[in-house]
Amino acid sequence: MHHATPLISTVVVGLVLAFAFGAIAQRIRVSPLVGYLVAGILMGPFTPGYVADQGVANELAEIGVILLMFGVGLHFSLDDLLSVKAIAIPGAIVQITVATLLGMGLAGFLGWSIGAGVVFGLALSVASTVVLLRALQERRLIETERGRIAVGWLIVEDIAMVLTLVMLPVLADLLKGEAAQSLSVQALLLPLAITLGKVAGFVILMLVIGRRVIPWILHYVAHTGSRELFRLSVLAIALGVAYGAAILFDVSFALGAFFAGMILAGSELSQRAAQETLPLRDAFAVLFFVSVGMLFDPMIVVREPGPVLATLAIIVFGKSAAAFVIVRLFGHPNSTALTISASLAQIGEFSFILAGLGVSLALLPERGRDLVLAGAILSILLNPIVFAILDRFLAPRDNAAPRECEGKNRESPKPRQDIPVTDLKNHVVLVGYGRVGRYVSDGLKRSGTPQYVIEDNSDAVARLKAEGLQSVTGNAVDPEVIGSANLPAARCLLVAIPDAFEGGQVIEKARRINPSLPIVARSHSEEETDHLKKHGATDVVMGEHEIAKAMLAGLGIR
Repeated sequence: MHHATPLISTVVVGLVLAFAFGAIAQRIRVSPLVGYLVAGILMGPFTPGYVADQGVANELAEIGVILLMFGVGLHFSLDDLLSVKAIAIPGAIVQITVATLLGMGLAGFLGWSIGAGVVFGLALSVASTVVLLRALQERRLIETERGRIAVGWLIVEDIAMVLTLVMLPVLADLLKGEAAQSLSVQALLLPLAITLGKVAGFVILMLVIGRRVIPWILHYVAHTGSRELFRLSVLAIALGVAYGAAILFDVSFALGAFFAGMILAGSELSQRAAQETLPLRDAFAVLFFVSVGMLFDPMIVVREPGPVLATLAIIVFGKSAAAFVIVRLFGHPNSTALTISASLAQIGEFSFILAGLGVSLALLPERGRDLVLAGAILSILLNPIVFAILDRFLAPRDNAAPRECEGKNRESPKPRQDIPVTDLKNHVVLVGYGRVGRYVSDGLKRSGTPQYVIEDNSDAVARLKAEGLQSVTGNAVDPEVIGSANLPAARCLLVAIPDAFEGGQVIEKARRINPSLPIVARSHSEEETDHLKKHGATDVVMGEHEIAKAMLAGLGIR
């Protein structure tokens, strides 16, 4: 190993191990986050073999935090939150309070200070966005009432944690028991007022200037036609705003990145921005989880099984029970309460960030961070089992659904939301509603041709349904999703997604359902064309060929 290149070795070894263990985790139907954390543990100082440079890993983790928070802001939906605000806001606040008090109780039993207990309890109170959304998407619950409440609940938790990250450094001295006695009210209020003033100044700047300048920059770059320049502009905005917020306003990288994403979320180019930056965001997010794993001492599970189990009990049972009671008090059925409880029965990204900040401020002992990490890994591992138990519990109640759903809540308590088969006949099935699919759909509407759209972006599907078009959220490779399109009665299948490998899988499954169905797909190269035809495409349209034909036609050459 070349020790003179710690950055290269940390990135390479981290990504290779994360890929290997992430793939294993995916294979055994566990969140890949567990694999990334295991990779970090193997690279850390508590396990034999290669030990990565912790300083470099921490720097990479900071970039990962920025891009993670940028992604949270980019997907922040005020409309989603407002639609379930009556339950999501009070519910999340009460649940965070209960989990924090439980964490403080355990911390007190372990002999920690009140400040350590507050940080520890807050770290146990917030669920992982990645794990929660994946569980809901697998069960097609995102668009249901249960899904909207869970997502709104998560948004409130995220906002609370963002505010916590801002306020914790200011309140650190107060939370340290020995320092609190010497603090006067003036000594506490002055730095608090200064910090709030800086945050307010940053927020005003972003809302007044950033709200106009950032979308204008994106639109200008988008009109240049350069994809790489557009991708670079989004990254420059995310990283630049986060860095500028930290340097000029003394605001955390996390808050700066969150606001950058939130401002971009209001732009019509937000979806494209999310797609263009997703690979880099994913890569640095992986490095973030790897760096977190490097801090974890796995022997704590052997040394202190009692505290580890108590931490896990707070995560899986304590805050979930609080969520269940809250949802039931608001008059929702058991199915909704149980789904939300299961969704929140784990912790993740924010917990790591908060625990790391607590250690750096000398509020939380390293032992506390190890317990948070142990609780996160174990709860993420157990979350699929929790949902499997929920699925089994709710399944026998399907026949009782009409009775339970009487009144204001008419949603079926089924553990998974079934996809009904469309009743359309002689229709066109369109897979993908991106840059190409949108034009195809518009053309079909103008001609009056019935269409059924399959798209994995829930926002796009919501717009299509609002226009009265039948559509479904999901991946067409999923047999149930493609089965809902009623292919035996379809007129044609148009595969407009840009990924030829995925397109080949869709075509193969569609061909099995209807061997005589005309299938038209898109490609970007001769190799992709051959691949799609090999899997059963009737015709393949290569964009470059069609552009060349149109240009020659403009010259009168055919």
